[in-house]
Amino acid sequence: MEILNTAAELQARTENWRQAGKRIGLVPTMGALHEGHLQLVRASAQECDVVVASIFVNPTQFNNPDDFRLYPRLPEADAELLGPAGCTALFLPAVADMYPQPTVLHFDFGPLERVMEGAHRPGHFNGVATVVSKLFHLSRPHRAYFGQKDLQQVTIVRQLVADLSFDLAVVAFPTVREADGLAMSSRNRRLDAPARALAPRLYQSLQLAEGLVQAGEATPEAVREAVRAFLSSQPAIELEYIEVADAQTLQPLTDWQPGRPVALCLAAHLGGVRLIDNVVVER
Repeated sequence: MEILNTAAELQARTENWRQAGKRIGLVPTMGALHEGHLQLVRASAQECDVVVASIFVNPTQFNNPDDFRLYPRLPEADAELLGPAGCTALFLPAVADMYPQPTVLHFDFGPLERVMEGAHRPGHFNGVATVVSKLFHLSRPHRAYFGQKDLQQVTIVRQLVADLSFDLAVVAFPTVREADGLAMSSRNRRLDAPARALAPRLYQSLQLAEGLVQAGEATPEAVREAVRAFLSSQPAIELEYIEVADAQTLQPLTDWQPGRPVALCLAAHLGGVRLIDNVVVER
């Protein structure tokens, strides 16, 4: 595996691969890799000739400066994991290389970004769309791999690809979980012992909601309230939002729509760490 530090290096490799008829897979990450990331890399290695994994903690998608400052950065350890997983090249750029001048372009994804993460993190998806667009242009992938844990992000990226006619397929993989159900996340590294012990309750609350949705007797608002009640028994868990939404449009549901999957999404704070999770329920 080689390490590329500049956009020019990545573009040169991309051009060579394209001319050689190689199929390129891209796995965009912010580092502090876990099994969920590695699953994406391995899948890309099976389906593509070359795999580019990027590690870039993108400042434009953080609306909380402390969150950006405290985000785990472990490039050396990450590099050791990527090679055995099948990564061909690690793109590890500096901020100045990705943003040689301030970006003035602004993305607006309409209703898709007015809910959940978009509502609670203003400007977040503009930053996501900006950096993903840059990565797509630089690496020119045939396939780009994302995790379903960031369900709204995947939906936004699919819209970005469709609207700007990027010639690539977006591939989403199911959330990878710890043995106790906690969704794997780079932010989990920041949980202290008491917060880590409580964190699985987030998934447990979604499992409760999933059962209610499948039973079909509770209204969407009753499902939301059941999650609030379940988590309220642990004051250390500060629920930011719980949403019951159409899994395709991500718009909140007031009643059930026959035959359409339901997305159960939440965000919560534990010990100063913000975590998100979701479950998609087929009805």
